[in-house]
Amino acid sequence: MISRGSLFYGWIVVALAFVTMGIGVTVTRAFSLLFPSLLDEFGWAFGLTAGAFSVGTLVSTIAAPFLGRLMDRHGPRRVMLLGAMVVGSGLLLAEFMATPGHLYLTLGLLVSGGSVAFGYTAHALFLPNWFVRRRGLAMGLAFSGVGVGSIVLLPWMERVVLAAGWRAACLVMALLVFALGLLNLLQRLRPEDIGSTPDGDATGDARPTFDPRASIVDAAWASVDWTLRRGVVTARFWWIALGFLTSSFAWYGMQVHQTQYLIEVGFLPATAAWALGLVAFAGIAGQITVGYLSDRIGREWAWSVGSAGFVFSYAALLLMHAQPMVGWLYVMIAAQGLLGYGLTAVYGTIPAEIFQGRHYGTIFGTLSVASGVGAALGPWVTGVLHDRTGDYVSAFWVAMGCSVLSAVAIWRAGPRRVRVVAGRLRQGENRVASEHRQLGTNGKHSIAAYDAVQLRSEGGNDGRTPSDNHTEEVPKAGVRIGRSS
Repeated sequence: MISRGSLFYGWIVVALAFVTMGIGVTVTRAFSLLFPSLLDEFGWAFGLTAGAFSVGTLVSTIAAPFLGRLMDRHGPRRVMLLGAMVVGSGLLLAEFMATPGHLYLTLGLLVSGGSVAFGYTAHALFLPNWFVRRRGLAMGLAFSGVGVGSIVLLPWMERVVLAAGWRAACLVMALLVFALGLLNLLQRLRPEDIGSTPDGDATGDARPTFDPRASIVDAAWASVDWTLRRGVVTARFWWIALGFLTSSFAWYGMQVHQTQYLIEVGFLPATAAWALGLVAFAGIAGQITVGYLSDRIGREWAWSVGSAGFVFSYAALLLMHAQPMVGWLYVMIAAQGLLGYGLTAVYGTIPAEIFQGRHYGTIFGTLSVASGVGAALGPWVTGVLHDRTGDYVSAFWVAMGCSVLSAVAIWRAGPRRVRVVAGRLRQGENRVASEHRQLGTNGKHSIAAYDAVQLRSEGGNDGRTPSDNHTEEVPKAGVRIGRSS
């Protein structure tokens, strides 16, 4: 049991995730730094060499559902230690590389594929367990480690490559990754594992700072013991999958082709590279800010803000096609970094609000496959359309449409109809308190009265009052309502 007044361990979990994301994801991105040296030493074709990274991405996408199941059963300590062993071994073995097969096995399968244990998906599997009121802020802070890692580690690793060679850089990265495995022995899956509660609220006889029941809008839905089998037969599951796929399509289409487009419209290569780095820097603030806002305005609105960021970014790029002004470049950077990057802060919170439970990791891991498919399709479709039309105009319009469709899909999934965020809850507290007084409730019965009044005010079902406002029926066949053995 964590003593009152002590630091809530959830913030230590966030700090560990920040460091892990900063190093683990950056190691994967460092493939681009090794790429020129590999070409120079071995003389392999561009496509053959770059294909190792694509294979690793495919493997990580396929592995995501299994990662979720492992996380549910064994927790982040064992999963991330295993990931560190796989990635670190791949980096060490890469020093003995001599053939394309070695490249695909080490930097492809082991490093790029194994890094799924350190990335967005892995952390989104357990971070939502630790927070309810500040879930978006916590995930935004943790994921901002990627931006900090890119800014700090990538330039340093580039100097190592130039000074000592790519093999020395692999050795250094391997040591960092092994250290991550040891660091994550401090990680925990749920606050209940250490006798705490989400957000560090008081337990026992003390009155809790926040009663989780107060956030539930649809009690019938929230009481289901959600499994993957039950989730996949709901429309909400597929709306989330569509939202994830289309957002990743737009995100990675931008990431891969942005630099080349800027060069095509007349910017210097150095300026194009600088813009990409500045987007990552702006993304630090974007992830934290949008995550914070999502706890107050709702997940759908926050996702819409992030999607709008990519719409504005693509629009700015299209305007550069006619007139490559530096002003439009700054608009693109601000929209993508300050708004678009905020999608990552909401990425894990949306399915957590809808499918919260002991099998959430398996469900989210399966949903993340849709993100992987979008990440693969976005760059490829954008490149194909460029080849066929001779420019990026039609491809960027498709990506803008995907961003809009992504926002619509998340609204259709409707996490607000299952659980309301803390900020929205507080906005209604004065009204609910007034209704409590009208009901004549006292402090002893205020929680029950709060449940009934709040759920009815949100159009939900408190299990006592019938509601006709459900957007989707809860699965009936084989579903046990309430606690399950």
